[in-house]
Amino acid sequence: QVQLVESGGGLVQAGGSLRLSCAASGRFFSINAMAWYRQVPGKERELVASITRDGTTNYADSAKGRFTISRDNAKNTVFLQMNSLKSEDTAVYYCNADSLLKLWPRKDGNYWGQGTQVTVSS
Repeated sequence: QVQLVESGGGLVQAGGSLRLSCAASGRFFSINAMAWYRQVPGKERELVASITRDGTTNYADSAKGRFTISRDNAKNTVFLQMNSLKSEDTAVYYCNADSLLKLWPRKDGNYWGQGTQVTVSS
């Protein structure tokens, strides 16, 4: 019922910046918390940053001071501004969203995007 489409990944040199976007579409009542995760081969997917509908944010220690998560509720879109990128930031970045699909009976859902590759060259 909810599709998440990410964009903005790519190849960047260490110290550079990238901005990821993720737009939600489909049939839902509202998009609530949204988040960015990342995963490298052989490791578990890890939370990078999250944001509630009212704008409360949370960051992984590795992202604090360098990454900024934001959202546009009117467009059901979440962004991740990544500055001062390091080679260890290389990963596939996934968008995640909690959605209220129906008010009554209440139905919630959690959805993932297809992922976007971020490669930081040193």
